[in-house]
Amino acid sequence: MDKLLADLNLHEETGRPRCDVSIVLAAYNEESCIQEELDKIRTAMEASSFSYEILVIDDGSTDATARIVQGNEDIELIRHRVNQGSGAARKTGTLAAAGEFVVWSDVDLTYPNQRIPDLVNHLLHTEADQVVGARDSERGTMKILRVPAKYFIRKLACFLTGTAIPDLNSGLRVFRRELALRYIDLLPKGFSCVTTITLAFLCNGLRIEYLPIRYAKRAGKSKFHPIKDTYRYITQLARMITYFEPLKIFLPISLLMLGLGAVSSAINLLRTGSLQEMDIIIMLVGFLVGSMGMIADLFVQYQRKLERMISSLSTPGHPKQDSSSGKYREF
Repeated sequence: MDKLLADLNLHEETGRPRCDVSIVLAAYNEESCIQEELDKIRTAMEASSFSYEILVIDDGSTDATARIVQGNEDIELIRHRVNQGSGAARKTGTLAAAGEFVVWSDVDLTYPNQRIPDLVNHLLHTEADQVVGARDSERGTMKILRVPAKYFIRKLACFLTGTAIPDLNSGLRVFRRELALRYIDLLPKGFSCVTTITLAFLCNGLRIEYLPIRYAKRAGKSKFHPIKDTYRYITQLARMITYFEPLKIFLPISLLMLGLGAVSSAINLLRTGSLQEMDIIIMLVGFLVGSMGMIADLFVQYQRKLERMISSLSTPGHPKQDSSSGKYREF
């Protein structure tokens, strides 16, 4: 079977024709602009030297988004029966992709999708594993809340990863599909999926490079919820760092508690000549937190070693997708 697929130049996981680039577009109620975006992407890719496919993941739209996409015979449409979130849509598209490289973008006129070939070219001609379009400004709603929140999250991510990150959650990026599949099950359903794929690459020693892009005001109504989604970004950031670099979370907490306990103990010894129970408890908890971090780090190092061994024996894969339904599928 695998030989037959190879002879027909079909992807062994998806059963569809192989190509250089799979462009995954998450869409939710984008009837006003999706055709313009599809035309823009198609024109840019036709002018490039890359073979490509465009996959639109309609994430439970209630407007005419799906009908408009179906009017394009060269576009692969995959529908979610209900709205699951942009992360779920991007995950679905990445698993269904038949290209060596996967592009994520939006179809709300914010990103310069005509520059997709530039990002792919940069990935091909550098040692990067992922290339991100770094935005030149923030054009979203409620900027008074979004700008400081995103700045804080980005600086925290820079500190925890030890890497300069010009744009942590840009929606326009390209990466090697083979590498992304290692972390596909970590992707959350919401907007923080872009933060997750950035941190997954950085925390595992993979290289990300950034190309500056213009960022425009979106068409239609934003689906971003400033308070709820900012909270999700922060919790996902902490979760990812704990998963890949646990000492960077546990060790500072441990040292802080040990330091507080030591200072408090010294003060109490000078004042009363004896230690207080609370001082001992604080230092004990600090020691236990540090020990948990060390144990977690050992597990992470073992997991990475195991992944390297598996990667050296076989190419990472994922369960095969149903390809029998042609240009339209529903989940």
